[in-house]
Amino acid sequence: MEIALLGGTGDIGEGLALRWARDTEHSVVIGSRDPEKATSRANDYDELLSARGVDIDVTGVGNEEAAATADVVVVSVPPEYATDTVDTIASQLDDETVLVSPAVAMRRDGAGFHYEAPEAGSVAEAIEDTAPNDVPIVGAFQNLAAGALSDLDRDLAADVIVTSDDAEAKALVSSLAAEIDGLRALDGGPLAVTALVESMTPLLINLAMNNDGMHDLGVRFQ
Repeated sequence: MEIALLGGTGDIGEGLALRWARDTEHSVVIGSRDPEKATSRANDYDELLSARGVDIDVTGVGNEEAAATADVVVVSVPPEYATDTVDTIASQLDDETVLVSPAVAMRRDGAGFHYEAPEAGSVAEAIEDTAPNDVPIVGAFQNLAAGALSDLDRDLAADVIVTSDDAEAKALVSSLAAEIDGLRALDGGPLAVTALVESMTPLLINLAMNNDGMHDLGVRFQ
């Protein structure tokens, strides 16, 4: 299976790319608005993985090229660019492409971080409004700490809540999440409840900021 990470040059995209490349046999493609940047970062990931004995090639291309051949496309760009990115690649998507949204819209003030839901209800639903009608949308990976995810020396122990209106797409993304060592996928329900999942992320960041020893928090339901 081919997984494309649009915006895979930073934060959550980097962590998912490294973990899938290390823990699975799926093909990992890094997408960016700047193909040269994508290639450079993919080479960095290759070197990092090779130093750990992982013999897999991560490739880097422009976003449209990455989406054109991928089975799963993760829109791992900042939330303010998510719908524009999907609009740019829309012609490359079809009903066999699963589109995944890990983004969370937040704002920060003196009190800390706050969830700022888009007009559509959630970033995932805003992506749904932009994508072609037949493309299944899945919300996942919003509550993972990017720092922990990209640190391959760190063992993960976190849950990934997966939301979608498409049962097959939800099952596929749940399987991909569970293939990453230390992650457990949980069915969160339909896409309409994704805002509940996204809104947990600023809470986790605030807890990490205000309590010693809680850097890079994730969630685990017992």
